[in-house]
Amino acid sequence: MKSFIILVVCFFAWSSAAESKPGRFLSLPVPQKCANRPKHFQFQGHSYFFSDHEPKYANKTYDWLDSRNLCRDHCMDAVNIETEVENDIIKKFAQYNNISEFWTSGRLCDFDGCENRTDLIPKNIFGWFWSGNRAKIHPTNRKPPGWSYNPWSRTGHAKKPQPDNAEYDVNMTVEACMAVLNDAYDDGITWHDVACYHDKPVLCEDNDDLLEYTRYENKGVQIE
Repeated sequence: MKSFIILVVCFFAWSSAAESKPGRFLSLPVPQKCANRPKHFQFQGHSYFFSDHEPKYANKTYDWLDSRNLCRDHCMDAVNIETEVENDIIKKFAQYNNISEFWTSGRLCDFDGCENRTDLIPKNIFGWFWSGNRAKIHPTNRKPPGWSYNPWSRTGHAKKPQPDNAEYDVNMTVEACMAVLNDAYDDGITWHDVACYHDKPVLCEDNDDLLEYTRYENKGVQIE
């Protein structure tokens, strides 16, 4: 039953990031890729890898949905950044490796099912969540509980605090996905809302649900 529930989530958690390429869905893991997934660093029992550091993915970029599917092939997902310690580790990784940008699993709840959620209004403040584990992101206009700073940038293309949905004023495209940018606006390594069609590398993180599902469905494959 549990594997069936995860299967349903995998196939029907459609993302409006696919609007320009209709018919795309979240993918299911590939057992051999899960067993041999890259592991560039670890934090609290989770492995992470940066796509541009792997020879087969080097110098390739992906829109937000394709970046998630690259990770999901390996029983991972685009990274959720849920604590200050994790964010600081990731910032150090990006700084040390001179990484300019990457996708996270951060997503604005602006698709079907979000329209009647009064708890998400205004959405630029209350409407963000981590799609990798479906956890709500704390209000964007203040420090998250337990953090010493706000990880969202203080500025961006429109010189406004993030998220600012700046591209909507240019071409009416919602900036519904979250990326980490490295000092793009003299603002350090910070979170930005970005339109989901843009191509970027991705930082992948182990996904416990996908690992459990793949171990259950493929008992002959050793997955650590």
